[in-house]
Amino acid sequence: MSVQEQIQNYINSQSEPKCSDMQALHMLILQVLPACKLWFEDGKNSEGKTISNPNIGYGSYTIKYADGKAKEFFQIGMSANTTGISVYILGIKDKTYLAQTCGKELGKASVTGYCIKFRHLKDINTQVLEAAIRYGVEATSED
Repeated sequence: MSVQEQIQNYINSQSEPKCSDMQALHMLILQVLPACKLWFEDGKNSEGKTISNPNIGYGSYTIKYADGKAKEFFQIGMSANTTGISVYILGIKDKTYLAQTCGKELGKASVTGYCIKFRHLKDINTQVLEAAIRYGVEATSED
C-alpha cells in the first residue's frame, strides 16, 4: 500500500466531523507544501505494539544529534487524538515561539512548544495555523 493510500485510509477511519476536518487540513498542508515528501507512521514499534498515535508527516529535514548522528524526519505532522486533532510543527528551536506568536489569534486551541491541539477545525483561525506551518518549514529548511 502506498503512503498516499495509508494516509487516506487513516483519515477515512476517523469518525465525523474529525474525518472531514482532517481531510480539509491535509489539503491545506498540501497547498502550503505542494511537492513535499509524505510520511505515514502507524504508531507501532518493531514488535507491532502501539506506542503512539499514528501520524501523517509532511516535508523532510535532518535532525542532527550531539553524537554526530543524523536522522531524516518530517517537518509538519498531523494526528487524530481522543479529543480532536494535533498538528506538530517540528524543529522549532524556540519552544515559546508558537504560543507567543499564534496562541491568542489561533482560537480554541492549546499550544505547546511544537504542538497545536484543537477539537474542530472551525474552532481555529486556519490562516494563523497556515502561518505557523510556513514558519516551521522555513525554520527547518535553513539548516
